[in-house]
Amino acid sequence: MSRVLIIVGLVIVAVGILWPWLTRLGLGRLPGDILIERENFTIYIPFTTGLLLSVALSAILWILNR
Repeated sequence: MSRVLIIVGLVIVAVGILWPWLTRLGLGRLPGDILIERENFTIYIPFTTGLLLSVALSAILWILNR
């Protein structure tokens, strides 16, 4: 279990470091992501991006377990 947590942490760090390049791919601004902008605040809810990343991660883990 600790190995999995370390790997997940490293992946999160890698995504954080690579975020400027990942935004060029269009992640974070997909149709289905909700963006509400008002005078004093902005709310961003990435439904589609989260779903896409979840499916991709599930597929990768499924392939690795085979």
